[in-house]
Amino acid sequence: MSGCFKRLGCLVLLLVLLCVGVLAWWTRDRWYYRVRPDAARSTRASASDVVWEPLTPEGSDRARAAVQSLNQKSGPAFASTRPGDISSYVFTGLARQLPPSATDVRAAAIGDRLYIKALVNLSDFGGTKTLGPLAGFLSDRDTVQFGGNFEILRPGLAQYRVREVRFAQLAIPERLIPKLLARVRRGARPEGVSDDALPLVVPPYIADVRVAGGKVTLYKNVK
Repeated sequence: MSGCFKRLGCLVLLLVLLCVGVLAWWTRDRWYYRVRPDAARSTRASASDVVWEPLTPEGSDRARAAVQSLNQKSGPAFASTRPGDISSYVFTGLARQLPPSATDVRAAAIGDRLYIKALVNLSDFGGTKTLGPLAGFLSDRDTVQFGGNFEILRPGLAQYRVREVRFAQLAIPERLIPKLLARVRRGARPEGVSDDALPLVVPPYIADVRVAGGKVTLYKNVK
């Protein structure tokens, strides 16, 4: 009999610990930064530094001028642009890749990645067929956010390598990124373009594109 009570007591203790763990997880935003003030400072600082810039015709004109300056013999070896400007400039190419329902497209440079977010219909990404149970946590129309880097594959062709995808505040597992992009990618994927990337046509004299310090810098081929 005492053994039974002991087992029952262990089970109750286990259930209590489980409940405490679940409660701690759901309320972590209230206590975690008190325990880790250093994490609070870094997270809040990064969030306050992020500026989401709209894509505009004026921004496209500024980026086009910066890119074209690299094609001049006496021009600079590199040119820096704002995230919104360069995204506006390449949006003609990205528009063929983004979902047809995408609106309110904005861009930001965070760390070494260019982020693009837009309001989209979840059905454009396949809904439950692609996202599975995750789709149940999302609205029919919500914000999708891509984060990635530019890579020059060969003269005239680059790719936007998607490293991170979020729907609202829900991070999508990396293994699902190729499936998501396959749903919205139009036309055949050019040779050499990764299955987790979107192809972009760029001027052949662009040799590299880097993101740092809140800006996107393009480098010309000096060979």
